[in-house]
Amino acid sequence: MSNLPDDPEGAEERERMLHSMLEGFFGDRTDEVLAQMRAQGIDPAALAGVPGAGAPDPAVMQQVLAQVQRLLSASGDGPVNTDVAHDVARQVAASEGDPSLTGGESKSATDALRLAELWLDAVTDLPPAGGPSHAWSRSEWVEATLPAWNRLVAPVATSVAEALATVLRDQLPEDLSGSGMPALPGLPVGALGALDPAEMMRRLGAAVFGMQTGQAAGTLSREVFGATDVGVPLLAEPATVLLPTNVAAFADGLDVPLEEVRHFLALREAAHARLFAHVPWLPAHLHALVEQYARGITIDLDVLEEQIRGIDPSDAEALRGALTGGVFGLQHTPQQEATLLRLETALALVEGWVTEVAAAAALPHLPHTYPLREMMRRRRAAGGPAEHTFSTLVGLELRPRRSREATALFAHLLAEGGPEARDAVWQHPDLLPDDADLDDPAGYHARRAALAEEQADVDAALAQILGSADADGTDPSDRGGDEGRDEDGSGEPGPAGGR
Repeated sequence: MSNLPDDPEGAEERERMLHSMLEGFFGDRTDEVLAQMRAQGIDPAALAGVPGAGAPDPAVMQQVLAQVQRLLSASGDGPVNTDVAHDVARQVAASEGDPSLTGGESKSATDALRLAELWLDAVTDLPPAGGPSHAWSRSEWVEATLPAWNRLVAPVATSVAEALATVLRDQLPEDLSGSGMPALPGLPVGALGALDPAEMMRRLGAAVFGMQTGQAAGTLSREVFGATDVGVPLLAEPATVLLPTNVAAFADGLDVPLEEVRHFLALREAAHARLFAHVPWLPAHLHALVEQYARGITIDLDVLEEQIRGIDPSDAEALRGALTGGVFGLQHTPQQEATLLRLETALALVEGWVTEVAAAAALPHLPHTYPLREMMRRRRAAGGPAEHTFSTLVGLELRPRRSREATALFAHLLAEGGPEARDAVWQHPDLLPDDADLDDPAGYHARRAALAEEQADVDAALAQILGSADADGTDPSDRGGDEGRDEDGSGEPGPAGGR
């Protein structure tokens, strides 16, 4: 809202000049854009310069127009503008402070991660992940994990970009030749002139999703303790990570020594890293389920159109706010429901295994193991602001809803068959417990035992067949027809074996 002194004649002149400058972008819809600015409490005349000035301030006008160019300058051809995502994530990560780590903080974190590996060796046969141990600031966490968030968001971002193109196609002029666009410092003439409306909409959608992705990643950087808290692997290479700033903030509200909290969180991080590193199909399995779910999401075009009606297409923040919720078709298909159930079960199994293994490793060393375990379970089950943001982003909350049941299943397997039975769950994706198994751990164990016995019988039969083949020197794949018969064609078996 303008607080400038009344200057009707100067205001009209400045607004005419602003109109001329914006016309290069918005053509015959410039009047509508100016009207929207007034409706939002923005005085176009005030933007155009100070009272008494004969021309608009180029620096102020550059700020008004540079956002348009920024939004439409996508990084590559992907559905997420990774430059915008990076900038927003870094800003959000530092918004509540991101102090540089001291040498002592880094050493305490990496020492805790190394000690965690020794404690875990005593309770599981899965070896250490093998990568380096890191102590990261929030910004360093953003830099390392943002590529993974961009990949997770990409499938639904594509759908939203197409929906935006459909709904907003008529809100921009068809001809953006740029012939009338003024030359401003730092804003090249015709920078946007080559873009047709469909391409502009694609880039606008990519920019909006970049903002949302950056917001989610930046918020998460203030909540996570390592690189594996959300249950989905976010690093390209094996590694273990702690964020000392977040660990200290978490411990500050507990009646538990900081050192004990640090060791407990290091155990969880190292256990996650072992699982993701040495169960090679698991990271791909989790990412595939997320992507499969995201690709099936539909966009409610009527709701989307209602939410963005009247929004200035150049106002990225207003558009991001309009997309904060309700644009996803929440009437899941049966395939969507099945994928969601498989994903939630897989996340619960990861969380349950880590909870059980980390607690077993911690019990001999940490007096507050049980309270810390329960606190972490509740924290994961409830989710946080970043997880809710990600839910808005792809219509999905990465929460292990049945982590308590999964923990009980792994505890039952440990009691019945030891660490080998507990860890054998990860031998193959087809052996993963399903939602029904979480309700019946004893039944799952019995079914696994029966399957193992059946498999042993098959292996024995195959060994007998292959042993017979080796005995007579014949490759079983060559048997058939007249092959393998005696020269007289009788087909009687030779001295070495029977049929």
